[in-house]
Amino acid sequence: MSVALDHTGPWTVADVLALPEDRTTRYELLGESLLMSPAPGVRHQRASFRLHLALDEAARAAGAPVEVLEGVNVVLPSGLVVPDLVVADAGATADDPVTVDVEAVQLVIELVSPGNSTVDRKVKPMLYAEAAIPHFWRLEFDPAPMLVTYELQGGRYAEQATALAGATTHLDAPFPLAIDPAGLSRQ
Repeated sequence: MSVALDHTGPWTVADVLALPEDRTTRYELLGESLLMSPAPGVRHQRASFRLHLALDEAARAAGAPVEVLEGVNVVLPSGLVVPDLVVADAGATADDPVTVDVEAVQLVIELVSPGNSTVDRKVKPMLYAEAAIPHFWRLEFDPAPMLVTYELQGGRYAEQATALAGATTHLDAPFPLAIDPAGLSRQ
């Protein structure tokens, strides 16, 4: 039986971090409830890797003191999440922590998964805005790859740009990046 299934009572960040490492399941804490998600599929991983590379290259070209991370634990006031990609202040990750404090996070990106679409589109953006993360991006796959970028304004995310497959879109924040989402998930 799973350690998660043996747990009784409300969950804490410490409880979730004490779970054994599991590459087949992502564990997140929303309030006091544990959210378990299957590991991402190949298309998702391919796009995440390529977007990670593009972000890392753009950050280095801009001289931005950040680190781009995939699937890292981020502690929010309302729990613990594992965004698909995180751009965080490099100083906050220098000691190789298990979690990244939300104050160090500049950008979170969710790649919408079929089984988690409501969480990726509605729940997590709300939590990220409440935690005052300045930038949120969402990558949709269907019917064609599309990257929608948001910036925090007045405690809510306001859409800034939509990058459509087949066209290069130039983004300015958190650092300059030119991207065409068509190549992110294509084999």
